[in-house]
Amino acid sequence: MSTANDRTRRSKGLEELLARIAACRACADALPHEPRPVVQAGRSARILVIGQAPGSKVHASGRAWDDDSGDRLRDWTGLCAEDFYDPERVAHMPSGFCYPGKGEGGDLPPRPECAPLWHDALRAELPQVRLTLLVGLHAQKRYLPRGFAPTMTQAVARWREAPPGLLPLPHPAWRSRLWMGRNPWFAAELLPDLRGRIGAALDQKV
Repeated sequence: MSTANDRTRRSKGLEELLARIAACRACADALPHEPRPVVQAGRSARILVIGQAPGSKVHASGRAWDDDSGDRLRDWTGLCAEDFYDPERVAHMPSGFCYPGKGEGGDLPPRPECAPLWHDALRAELPQVRLTLLVGLHAQKRYLPRGFAPTMTQAVARWREAPPGLLPLPHPAWRSRLWMGRNPWFAAELLPDLRGRIGAALDQKV
């Protein structure tokens, strides 16, 4: 049986890890700005959201998904902002914790140093996670089985075949509205399933 001392020790371990992430400067020389890792986690979190990397608005606020994409993602999940930003319910772990800057076609991809440095350690501190949302191609490439699907659309279309506890989603950027128009099954079939899985994960007993 878990004791109060055990729980305190585990909570301190997560706090120390989050402090180390906040202080990370592994790719500072490659960023166009001062690093500002964005992450949210609590040991009781039941849902883990793995996205790409913070955009400029999230970099400015320091709050995950604090932009139009986040509004759309919350709408997809059916979660209110209070639950979405409760670290004991929902954890946020981007593929890259810092805003990588702008490229010719939009934001640059997540820095490759980040996930190998921190993901395994952070996931080990989240023992209650029951559902992991793989939002966008970078998260899907890292966590879906090799060869699962050649494209993001095909990965999302095969959401029912994903390993237990994983659910691939498109990135909720403004272009996703066009994508949803071309793939009506997403709103008709996947989103009700997604919301049902989220409700079950949050209601599930330890």
